[in-house]
Amino acid sequence: MAKHNITGKMGEEMAKEFLILNDYQILELNWRTGKAEIDIIAKDKEILVFVEVKTRGSELFGTPESSVDAKKQRLVADAAALYMEKIGHDWEIRFDIISIVKIENGRHKINHFKEAFFPGL
Repeated sequence: MAKHNITGKMGEEMAKEFLILNDYQILELNWRTGKAEIDIIAKDKEILVFVEVKTRGSELFGTPESSVDAKKQRLVADAAALYMEKIGHDWEIRFDIISIVKIENGRHKINHFKEAFFPGL
């Protein structure tokens, strides 16, 4: 497995644990449809949350969250629409980003951006 894939999987695991520690209920991990994938689907109380996780070894080339561009947002939103259709969704939703950066001595900085984007706005 390539180094960036290992870093990404590690970040997704850290994000999952972060959400659990913050009382989120994890519903799905790496939910796929077509070309799109949603890293984490969770519930924050009664809100359905679609989480994009971005992990980097440093911020030398920018912050992880800056890589969630309009194209990625559309892919996540399209996948989210299919997921909501599948489960018969009828409550509030939110699109979050969890950004993880390795800082030193095996430690990481985690930022959780709630309502990071809303496709179409």
